Order: sequence, then C-alpha cells, then structure tokens
Amino acid sequence: MATAKNLVIVESPSKAKTIQKFLGSRYNVIASAGHLRDLPKSTLGIDMDNDFEPKYINVRGKADLIKSIKKEAKSAGKIYLATDPDREGEAISWHLCGLLGIEPERAYRVVFPEITKTAVLEGIKNSRPIDMNLVNAQQGRRVMDRIAGYEISPVLWSKIGKGLSAGRVQSAALKIICDREREIEDFTADEYWVISADLTKQTGTQVQQKKNTFNAVLASKKGRKVELKCKEDSDKVLAALKDGDYVVSKLEESETSKRPYAPYTTSTMQQDAANKLNFSPTKTMMLAQQLYQGISVKGHGTTGLITYMRTDSVRISDEADAACKAYIAEEYGREYLGNNRYSNKAGAAQDAHEAIRPSHMDMVPEDVKDSLTPEQYKLYKLIWSRFVASRMKPALYNSVSAEIENSGYIFKARGSTLKFQGYQRAYSDGSKEDKDKALPPLETGEVLKLVDLNGEQKFTQPPSRFTEASLIKEMEENGIGRPSTYATIVNTLTTKRYVAKEKKSLMPTDLGEKITYVIMEPYFKELVDVSFTANMESELDKVEEGKLRWQNVVGDYYNGYLKDELVKARSEVEKLVTAPEYIGEDCPDCGQPLVKKNGKFGSFIACSNYPKCRYTRTIIVGTGVPCPKCGNEIIVKRSRKGKTFYGCSGYPECDQVYWYKPVDKKCPKCGSLLVERGKKLVCSGENCSYSEAKKPE
Repeated sequence: MATAKNLVIVESPSKAKTIQKFLGSRYNVIASAGHLRDLPKSTLGIDMDNDFEPKYINVRGKADLIKSIKKEAKSAGKIYLATDPDREGEAISWHLCGLLGIEPERAYRVVFPEITKTAVLEGIKNSRPIDMNLVNAQQGRRVMDRIAGYEISPVLWSKIGKGLSAGRVQSAALKIICDREREIEDFTADEYWVISADLTKQTGTQVQQKKNTFNAVLASKKGRKVELKCKEDSDKVLAALKDGDYVVSKLEESETSKRPYAPYTTSTMQQDAANKLNFSPTKTMMLAQQLYQGISVKGHGTTGLITYMRTDSVRISDEADAACKAYIAEEYGREYLGNNRYSNKAGAAQDAHEAIRPSHMDMVPEDVKDSLTPEQYKLYKLIWSRFVASRMKPALYNSVSAEIENSGYIFKARGSTLKFQGYQRAYSDGSKEDKDKALPPLETGEVLKLVDLNGEQKFTQPPSRFTEASLIKEMEENGIGRPSTYATIVNTLTTKRYVAKEKKSLMPTDLGEKITYVIMEPYFKELVDVSFTANMESELDKVEEGKLRWQNVVGDYYNGYLKDELVKARSEVEKLVTAPEYIGEDCPDCGQPLVKKNGKFGSFIACSNYPKCRYTRTIIVGTGVPCPKCGNEIIVKRSRKGKTFYGCSGYPECDQVYWYKPVDKKCPKCGSLLVERGKKLVCSGENCSYSEAKKPE
C-alpha cells in the first residue's frame, strides 16, 4: 500500500510551485490564496455584547477551493501549515485548523524566512504548534479596525457623502497630511540675505586660478553671527568688504567617516525604492513578494531571491553575515570588511524576522539579470547593494575647514576629498556628501584673490509636503501602522481620493480635509491623534508578547473612548439633517423641483424626482475676481483627483488657473493677482515672493 503524501498548505500559488520542487513527490503543496475565513462584509460581524467575539464566515467565492483543500487533507499524511511568517499568516493557519478540524496545539505549523531548499527543508523539520499570541494580535487589530471602520463610516456618510470610510491608522495618517498642508498655508516667508565670495589663490596661471576657485559664505563678525534681513543690511556689509583683503585666518584638517546604513526593513526599503527607483510602496511590496516567493533562475531552477519582506528588524543571521563577508573579501578585498553593529528601534515583538537581504550570495544581480523583469532586477540590486554595504567599512574623508577674514568679517568654507571608498564601492545613497568638494591647498595668513562678491536675497521656506516615502518614515517614527500596513494605508488614501499626488507630493483633497476637520477632529479627536494611535499599536504588540488579552485592549478602546464619542457624533449629525433644499427651479427633463444635494465630492443640483429622473448639474461658484488674461470671472473648479482649484470661466479659450483662491487685488511689486494662503495674501507670480497679512473679515 502506497504511503499517503504529506500536505503542505501555503498562501500563494507561485510559492506553492517553488516549494513543491524542493520537497519532491512525497509532498503535495497547495495554496489557500490568502484568507479562507474572515469577517462578513455586509455586517459588523462582531458580537459587541459577548467579549467582542468575531463572527467569522467562509470567504465568498472560495467554496470550491475550501472543498478541494478538505478533500486533499482527508487523504494526506501530515498536514503542514506553511502560510506567511507573520501575524496575518499565523491567523490564516489558525483558520485552516478550524476548517480542517485540527487542534491548534497539535498543528504542524512551519515558517520559511526565505524560499530556498535549505530553509524549506529546515522549516518542515522544525514544525511547531500554532502561536496563539500571534493569532490574537491579528484578531485584536482586525476587530479594532472593523469597529472603527464600520461604526464611524456611517457618520461620514450622513454628513459628507456615501462611500466614505474611516480607519484607525488611515485617519491618523490622513490628519498628518492635512496638518502639514495647514502649516504650509499658514507659513509666512521671512526675507534674509546671504553674502558669499568666490575666492582663488593669488599665484598661478589663469587656468590654475580658475581651477582653484572656491566659494566662502559670510558667517560672523567679532564672534557674533551676521544676520542680514533686507537689501540695505546686505549693501552695508558689501560696501565694508569692498576694499579689504581676504586673509586665511584659520585652517583645520580632520578625517571624517560615513557609516553604511543598516540592511533594509520594510519601511526603509519602501522609502529607498520610492526615492531611488520612483516605485510606489504598493509596487515595491508586489515586486518584493515575487522575489521572496521564487523566480526561475537559469542554472539554479526556481528559488526565492530575498528573505521575507515584512519586517521591522535589522538583525542578520550569523550564516548570512559570514557568507556576505566572504563575498566582500573575494570581490573587494579584506580591507573592506567592516564590523558594524545595528540595533532595532522596535521591541522584541517586531524582531521575528531578519532584515530584508539576498537569500543567496552566489546570485549576484548582474548574473541573474536575464531571469528578472527590469523592475524586479532594479529592486533586487537595491536590496543586494544595501545588504553588502552594511557589512563593509565606513567611507573615510579628508576634511578641511577654512576661515577667511576681511575687515573683521569671517567667511567660512569647507572641503572634503574621499580617502577610502569603503561601503560606497557597493552602495551609494546619492547624497551631496559623497561628492568631492576639495579646497585648494591653503596656508594660514595667505592673502586670497577676490573673483566675485555677491549678496543674494532668500526667503525662509515652508515645510515640505509629504511624499509617499516621507509619510511612511513619519508613520514609522511615530509608531503608527506596521510593516504589513504602510503600503496599504498610503494606497487607500490616494485611491479613495482623500489625498492627491502632485508629482511626488501628497496633498489633501477637499474631501480629505472635510473628513479630517469636519468629522474626525471634532468628534473623534483621539482616533486621529498620533500618540493615541501609537499607544494602541503598543498595546497590540503586548498581545503578541502574551502580556495582554486582545479582548481587554479592544474593550478599553471601545468602552473607554469610542462608544461615547459615537453617541455624541450621531446626535450632532442628526441635528444637521434638514429638509430638501429647493433652489426655486424646475427640472428641465421632468418638471419636478430641483434641490441642492451633498455628494462625495461636494454639493450639486439634482432632480427631487430621483431615481425616476436622474438629472444633475454642477454648481458654479464664482469668486467675483476677473481673469487677468481675458476679463471673464474666475470660478471654483475641481480636478480629477478631487482637489479644488480656481480657473477662468472662459475655458478652453482661456487656460488661466490658480491653486489658491485669488482676490481682486494686484501685487504692488509685479502686478500679478494676489491669492489667499492661510492668514496671508501672497503673489501668484512665479518669481515674486511678495506677501501681506490678510485683513480680518
């Protein structure tokens, strides 16, 4: 009689194919394709009166797959649950136990930190029971997020429009973006001036002098910092410097080092891929998943190229460290071997996995390039380079700082040259520091020749808008969200049009600002508070560590805060529900009265006989400001991404637009229209920095 095959259940069909090749014919590897049981979509699905008990159901559309898995399990020998090695994967394995009638403590749960033959065989060899702490941490998050989403979203529908959603982390991230936009709008630019001198050595040919020219910036006078607030200040100093000599008064030489970065965590990989490769977080995670699950590589077969891509840890195994250092010694020389130490920001709950690194040091990016798509190759090369660099010595620079005096004024100049490339042989972060900025050879007391002296007007700059990369960094630093959620949160904000992406910058739409400042901040202040959200994450981490019951964390959240806030919010919103707002016109299609309605993207006119009559039209809101190009009125418009802007009513003949509301007043400097930005009026002219305080209405 033939021995029954062992069954291995993974999440991804492509991963199933890779693992099947490693395990051979004695095993049958199949995929669950994600969750098979989950909370229902149509109802809350949580028994609020019974310790927040979740009411799981089989996922719609997966009945045939569940039936197939049960059939395979019946005739199997051992059943190995090999879903992803994180909270979500642990929960999927636990749900599989429920479907297949397996006691969680008797389950054969296996995890693969990387999809290589060695790691897979080792994982099968070292199976364990289901880790209920991991499962409970996932359940706590799922239940908490479901309550927040399903209980708060109807408040948004009542006040703003159907189809909107709130979320425990999503709403806090949206408020970060909205608050930054307010900072930018309220920012008042201050004028200041910078004086700099282009200097060179007195001796040498004209070509040599040009080569030896360097820039020095005015810093101080008699030990006090020089602050120039207007042109008059600048002109006075320039006059004082006109006839004096520029003498080298002080020279300091030193050796500086630049340490390599730690290998990637999920968030640092997403940030670097966004900055260097222009990949969205969602795209980065999709590509990383492919590299982890397995790629068919010529000469090696199908194998995973990187370790698991959802991690907060910078830890590396001893074996991987040794393999990488052997590669460095052979490729670059032993003098490049470093001894760097990196520590995790997060606690032990987030250290379940290694950092993201290559699975095989013999699969150099260039050697496997033909087996990868161009985008897979770019990400793999980035991960490879960062990991190799983390095991190398720092880069060393010879640095020189010089002080040059004229009439009591001190100018400062700095220069550096690369002395030892170190980790930069493998990886460059692209910073300006990496480029040589050498000063010519100087001596104390040397008199320099002035090439050019100039005073430049500058203005203080508002804080920058967040990019996807900087938002993820902000979320990580504030402790909101986790590696598995960063990409999803950023993607949700943009796909739901709460945030618009202009080039790389994230700007809140009118809808996003309404959600934040009309509903979330007034009624659910704690939910959008970063420290409150971070504390909830910390409490859920304690569940994973076995220190808290997830039901207690959810109970404290709901009964201690959210329940009362929901009662107040619903009561306030009910007061705002009014009778239809008739506009005094009849529908041109059916003759019934027209009414003003609120929709997802603002107010509009509609027929009161809806749904029998579907007549609608937009509301044209004027500004009373004539277009400077053609004289037609500037009106309020909305972009395809939901952002309000102001454009000429004569479009398409006239294409004049403004991102901020214009006023009927011209700039006294250049004649362009002034626009409202927070508490001030600023010039709309591209190269004009004029601003004035806005008069109170």
